[in-house]
Amino acid sequence: MTDLTLKNGPLRFSALTAGFDRNPEGEIVVCLHGFPDDAHSFDAQLPALAEAGYRVVAPYLRGYEPSSQPDDGDYSISAIARDVIAWVESFDVEAVHLIGHDWGAVATYTAGALAPERFSSLITIAVPHAARFDEAIRKVPRQLARSWYMAFFNIPGISEYAVQRNDWSLVKTLWKRWSPSYAMPDHQWQQLRSTFAADGVKGAMLAYYRQNATPALLLGIKKNEVAELTSVPVRTLAITGVEDGCIDTRMFDHCFDDGDFPAGIAVERVQGAGHFAHQERPDEVNQLILTWLSANSPN
Repeated sequence: MTDLTLKNGPLRFSALTAGFDRNPEGEIVVCLHGFPDDAHSFDAQLPALAEAGYRVVAPYLRGYEPSSQPDDGDYSISAIARDVIAWVESFDVEAVHLIGHDWGAVATYTAGALAPERFSSLITIAVPHAARFDEAIRKVPRQLARSWYMAFFNIPGISEYAVQRNDWSLVKTLWKRWSPSYAMPDHQWQQLRSTFAADGVKGAMLAYYRQNATPALLLGIKKNEVAELTSVPVRTLAITGVEDGCIDTRMFDHCFDDGDFPAGIAVERVQGAGHFAHQERPDEVNQLILTWLSANSPN
């Protein structure tokens, strides 16, 4: 894997890449990580996609390194989606495939809604259609309890202290609850600690929740731009882990309306996997991804 720097205005985003040397004409796949994670989230996908002939880019999202922290503090999902669109426009291609996990999934739906012509297909992991989340949560009330951390991260001061306390033990706890069958390797934890401890990253991670996941937004009392972007006219595959302790897999039964996805929507459930299904069951998820990309190639 090699490194690449992507840009959007003054912001600079480091990215991991694979396949550019061996597949100079290959279709491009962009992979967006979520919380609490970083670009290495897709370490098991990059080599598999490159082996299949794709060029793959896995960037650090806005705020996850000092060079991508905006002066105006804008961490809205629409701003993050526009980062993605700017990256795609810098590639010498008409469209790319977009894969997103967690917050990266929310950005994926949003980018697909804002600039559908830039995307050959979308794949999301762990999070269903964000614009319908408030409607679905009423049908799956258990999700309110699972979303406790979103409300907690909206409490200034206390959440800053708690999230980093005792060597980021709260983050470790979230990983364990969200993916109960997954044992994170030590080298992965050391990588994540390094990312989270960089200047400004903790504040940026919490800002995602304070700007996009307030209790009022989650319950539909208040609307933002993402809530209005119900139509995603790009073929989409949504992947959910059956054991997900963060986003109840039943939410996927209520967040998708065929009318919102005129180009088509498919949902795949991965048994024995939780919130980080692409890391827990990489072979199975990679096969789902490769099958989807092949079926939705513009060539």
